[in-house]
Amino acid sequence: MAITEPAWTPSSWRELLAAQQPDWPDLAALAAARDRLHKLPPLVFAGEARALLAALGEVSAGRAFLLQAGDCVESFRDVSAPAIREKLKVLLQMSAVLTFGATLPVVKVGRIAGQFAKPRSAPTELVDGVELPSFRGHVVHSDEPTPEARRPDPERLIQGYYQAASTLNLLRAFTKGGFADLTLVHTWNREFVADSPAGQRYEALAGEIGRALRFMQAIGIDLERERTLHEVEVWTSHEGLLLDYEEALTRQDSLTDEWYDCSAHLLWIGERTRDPEGAHVEFFSGVRNPVGVKIGPSATADEVVELAERLNPARVPGRLTLIARMGAGHVRDALPPLLRAVRESEVPVVWACDPMHANLVRTPRGTKTRHFEAIMEELAGFFAAHREVGTWPGGVHIEFTGEDVTECLGGSEAVLEEQLDHRYETLCDPRLNGRQSLDLAFRVAELMRSV
Repeated sequence: MAITEPAWTPSSWRELLAAQQPDWPDLAALAAARDRLHKLPPLVFAGEARALLAALGEVSAGRAFLLQAGDCVESFRDVSAPAIREKLKVLLQMSAVLTFGATLPVVKVGRIAGQFAKPRSAPTELVDGVELPSFRGHVVHSDEPTPEARRPDPERLIQGYYQAASTLNLLRAFTKGGFADLTLVHTWNREFVADSPAGQRYEALAGEIGRALRFMQAIGIDLERERTLHEVEVWTSHEGLLLDYEEALTRQDSLTDEWYDCSAHLLWIGERTRDPEGAHVEFFSGVRNPVGVKIGPSATADEVVELAERLNPARVPGRLTLIARMGAGHVRDALPPLLRAVRESEVPVVWACDPMHANLVRTPRGTKTRHFEAIMEELAGFFAAHREVGTWPGGVHIEFTGEDVTECLGGSEAVLEEQLDHRYETLCDPRLNGRQSLDLAFRVAELMRSV
């Protein structure tokens, strides 16, 4: 008699080891918070997730490109209209550069409206010589450097939901209410970016876009009726780290009876939680959202194929994005065997490059930073690996901010090591500023033309 696998449910993951979960001190309070979340409205809808799935299917087929970008970890203190607007400006600028430079549609996915939690490599960290629980994001506890502030508080899960709802409300208003109108492409250039080489190059591109639009109008195309010129789709994503939160926001779609994680359009599984037998892979195997997995340099071809088979057994284009984060020194050797193995498995995937995480370094003073040229070297290696194997380099996944920070070194207007302290504002890892993000977009567009 054949043994049948138990049916998946949103709580199936509880039978397995769940890595990187907070040590919640009050389980009754956690259960109460989870119950409250379960009764709240969904943040996103199943139909939206299916629309993103279709868009990512175009990426997997080599007919579009994925731009996934945003904060390292969102702060509860920065949920404001100006902060959200400035992040969106950078995302729209980068998208315009990539679309115009490589003549391909760009699928825009923000690390936004839910990127409140972070995995950590160690349970504790030293802050001013004092050992404290590592900061895991505002949805877990405060970043204040005291033992009391670092105590996990389930009430913050509820606060995270409302912060995400506020962000989504503004994001939808900006993307559908005229702010993202392509005829206003010049207005997206921020003051501190405009005078930089990248900003000046962007202004020249904006002028070309304007001339192209005027030409279309002159030959009789009614630009006012072209909805895609005046509105954009920006999807939301975050690392699906806190499984209590994700389970509580999972809903059964009334049209299809399938389960969707309604906390975001796309969720990804991190390098530290991608065990095929672990709780995170079990949970995300059952929801129908597009999902991603971070893949580091230690991953073997067998492991990656097993993940692909586990997360996309129906071989649905756009369902699975594999996000390579190899490091500048490893990508050219480590990535090609994985590309070949996944291609031979015939599981359709989107391959994206995260050039940020494996290129983290510390200055002699202990400040975490990233070198812009190391980021670009990994991107160049990612594209070279795909050229070698004959697969499609489908996207980039980066951490940036719309603010004029000094967290990553280099770029066309080089941030120097002695300048890092001027505006080092990240809650966790260093992010590209607007100038550096535009630099990256122009250089990625050039790499895309070489494929």
